[in-house]
Amino acid sequence: MNRARFLIAIVFFLMITPFYSSESEELSGSSSVVDSQDFKDYWYDGKAEITSYKLEQARYGELHEGYAVLVFVTEDFSKSKQVKLDDPQNANGDAVKVLKLNRIKKFDTGIYRYSMMDSVFTPVYIDKYPNTLKITSSSQEWCGNTFTQLNLDSNAYEVRSFSYFESEGDRKFNLQKEILEDELWARIRLAPESLPVGRIKIIPAAMASRLTHKELEVEIAEASLEQNSDDTNLMNYKLVYDDSGRTMEITFSKAFPYEIMSWEESYISGFGKDSKTLTTKATKNKVLISDYWKHNKTVDRVLREKLGL
Repeated sequence: MNRARFLIAIVFFLMITPFYSSESEELSGSSSVVDSQDFKDYWYDGKAEITSYKLEQARYGELHEGYAVLVFVTEDFSKSKQVKLDDPQNANGDAVKVLKLNRIKKFDTGIYRYSMMDSVFTPVYIDKYPNTLKITSSSQEWCGNTFTQLNLDSNAYEVRSFSYFESEGDRKFNLQKEILEDELWARIRLAPESLPVGRIKIIPAAMASRLTHKELEVEIAEASLEQNSDDTNLMNYKLVYDDSGRTMEITFSKAFPYEIMSWEESYISGFGKDSKTLTTKATKNKVLISDYWKHNKTVDRVLREKLGL
């Protein structure tokens, strides 16, 4: 009897071994990309990649012209404090390398302007640290300010949200740890093969939550990754949310450094009789590689012109 059980155990082990082997190869593949010389030359040169986009933003049942900027840069981040480290060399194991994304949108609605910004801190080694550590999202317009922050804490995200709307108010709650829509941009840049596909649990983008006035929660979406039908050098990653019907599609280059070329986001915009489904579109304009934090003088405004801003 014991011998029979032993043989069954051996057969079962042999059956599952290929699964574990392929998983190890996938994780190794993710690490090999970020350990490559091309990756180090591009992302560890002490500069940021800044890309401007022409923006058509859906708001109040209309499309409004503006611009968006994506700023990608690597930083040393504190795992415990979840802030940028001032002295990473003496962090005693607390340092983790992240690819930070600052996503900026500016657009006018009638007489007044919206200024929105996200900061997303995603570990470079996603096989070791599979979840984004922190997100902050803010919006400023003439009615007031709003701010949302998510911090990874064990198996949950701690969410703090502040708004001038009475119905939203100041809130603090936890969300089950799932993939974040806001981290998908960094995953594209680090390892597109890690993008989840099929039926997935996901926490929608903080900026979308603000524009739709929908509180963040774990939702179900259909995710797909396909070759672009117009250009074989591009890939499309698309999300379709079950409940809201909102869609987000990001088009990016299939070759390193996996540049983001454009994105489209469709959802119901406006209130009451003015509400309708509209599509926000952002299209790549100019790219600048720069240590921009050193260029803060009046003479440096020429760099904005190079970005078409």
